[in-house]
Amino acid sequence: MKYSIITYGCQANKADSERIAGRLENAGYKKSASENGADLIVINACSVRQSAMDRVYGKVKNFANLKNQKSKIKIIVAGCLLESDKKKLEHQVDEIWHPNEYFDCAPIYSGKTSAFVPIMTGCDNFCSYCAVPYTRGREKSRPAKEIINEIKKLVEKDYKEIWLLGQNVNSYKGLAGKDLDFFSIGLAAGSLSKNKIKAREKKLRSFPSIINFSQLLKIINALPGDFEIHFLTSHPKDMSDELIKTIAECEKVSREIHLPMQSGDNAILRKMNRKYTIGHYKNLVKKIRKHIPDAKISTDIIVGFPGETKKQFENTAKAMAEIGFSKAYIACYSPRPGTAAAKLKDNIPRQEKKRRRKILEKLIIK
Repeated sequence: MKYSIITYGCQANKADSERIAGRLENAGYKKSASENGADLIVINACSVRQSAMDRVYGKVKNFANLKNQKSKIKIIVAGCLLESDKKKLEHQVDEIWHPNEYFDCAPIYSGKTSAFVPIMTGCDNFCSYCAVPYTRGREKSRPAKEIINEIKKLVEKDYKEIWLLGQNVNSYKGLAGKDLDFFSIGLAAGSLSKNKIKAREKKLRSFPSIINFSQLLKIINALPGDFEIHFLTSHPKDMSDELIKTIAECEKVSREIHLPMQSGDNAILRKMNRKYTIGHYKNLVKKIRKHIPDAKISTDIIVGFPGETKKQFENTAKAMAEIGFSKAYIACYSPRPGTAAAKLKDNIPRQEKKRRRKILEKLIIK
């Protein structure tokens, strides 16, 4: 039996697809060379944006038609799905899988030198425009030992880029594990003096039973090997001084920091339920650049949020020009059913949203 996985959405969905592949191959399936040659089709969906769901519905329709001609095809939809999308799909597909069903599965990595390692799933922030808390549920952190063991194996296979993934990695709080000592994190005892071994063991054993993201980064940074650590994504309200200092001190942690701003206007940020002001955000950027002078900061921005006036948009453009982002992922707002913002009138015309997006795109540092 052969399978094919079609993935929509962000890096988290791509990582999920690798774990779905691991689950299927463990069950005896083999990867198909093409979609049409597969007996099992898994469409890993993303309800976060309507454009992605439109493509999902198109794919489901195509495979449903193919199924009528080749009855043994099984169609599964997985990933970030709103209840409204599940109801529309449940009579068109054979099964619907929740992301938590494969969160702990061993992956089949798609890359040869770069790998995604989920460290948590779900979100507790409930930004008014975002579907993630409704599609993935509340925050759940993986135990640190699981994460570290996965990274150790990747480094041993000569992977050069490790991407730590979570809807908000800054709020990671994972079980350390009783045996999380200098042996389990891969520090080669043979290459260290006895005094250094004891010192490192004492330092690691001083970690609490629950460790935060900053502490996790320090442990991963201590692993032997030539590799770089990246992470996605951060929430400004949880970007602590401790974390900034840790990034500055850990030589393996990338200096490319993704910090979603979403808007440069305080009234819009409040409507988005982002829990910070633009002043707080700018101060964070100053701190990062003070402690990490070579930092490159990227961001996410939404244009055309319900009620966004021209003046409020101009505040976003002004903040963007002042900060100077190396990359910016700019999205036109689209309402997601079930979110708080969906109750607001989507009163910015589509063409105006596109116009505002083009203006901001010109402000990205080249």
